[in-house]
Amino acid sequence: MRHFVALALLSLTAFGGFVAAQAPKARHNKVIALLEAKQPVFGLYAPSNRRFPGGQGAAAATPPKSPAELAQEAAGYKLSDFVFDGSMEGDFDKAYPVFADFAKGLTGAGIVARTPHLHLTHPMIVKTPELRPDLAAAQVAIGRQLNLGVSGVMLVTVETAAEARAGIAAMRFKSKGGVRPDDVGGAPAVWGMSEAEYRRKADVWPLNPEGELINWTIVESKTGLANLKEIAAVPGIGVLWPGAGTLRGVFSTAGADGKRVLDEAAWENAIQSVLAACKANNIACGYPANASDIETRMKQGFNVFVMNWGDAGFKTVEAGRKIAGRTDTSR
Repeated sequence: MRHFVALALLSLTAFGGFVAAQAPKARHNKVIALLEAKQPVFGLYAPSNRRFPGGQGAAAATPPKSPAELAQEAAGYKLSDFVFDGSMEGDFDKAYPVFADFAKGLTGAGIVARTPHLHLTHPMIVKTPELRPDLAAAQVAIGRQLNLGVSGVMLVTVETAAEARAGIAAMRFKSKGGVRPDDVGGAPAVWGMSEAEYRRKADVWPLNPEGELINWTIVESKTGLANLKEIAAVPGIGVLWPGAGTLRGVFSTAGADGKRVLDEAAWENAIQSVLAACKANNIACGYPANASDIETRMKQGFNVFVMNWGDAGFKTVEAGRKIAGRTDTSR
């Protein structure tokens, strides 16, 4: 009994007030399963071909890997709870076909598992283009991403509650109160199910408790921070994020020598304000951690983490799982 109590207290401490972890229930989207079980989530950016300045040396002579080869790498790392891709935030039309090939490669790599229940071993979460200034185009882009079989969409640089609601609406079929067209593309095949079942499951959690799509919303501007209370209260946000990297620039100014100087206190205050909004609204909070800060961020209450692909990211995932007691590599 003492041992059980100690474990429960450890869980409370590690996750900044979240209740003791439970066993994940049967879910197609592993990220949602873990969040429902009050367990932390750890994922990695999709691997990509490195850029080598100058184009000289042995590295430059190495041919770039195909999207299928990169997908094999991503699927081969079994400790990642999701695969994250941010390439379509910028030039959507250029990045979309490359990601489409990568998504096809993931399916070919066998990310659909049927035991102990049908689920994706590596659900795909993607950034979408900014909702401003062309909301209609951004909503169309979200529909196209969903048709590739992604399981989650991150709305970037959200500055108002109205933008968050519009982004979430783009993830929902018109029959479910959204604006997503009825076309589903190849998503059912990627999910390993019939079109009818996909239509039933492809809705936004937790708006629909049985939905298998998750919305991530990132606040990364002073305007967004000013509207944080209203943004965080929007129904359907599954994970709220401070854009730590972008906010670092927001809270930096040019020094006398021309170098950027970070106002670290203001930057950290912005991060903590997003975390406070997550706790106030009982939603998960995300952070782009590394091995040196993941334990601190977990203790503060952050519980969804994305890391860069590579050895540093692998070490961070492994450290986070160890802290959380997630020693079972099958989940």
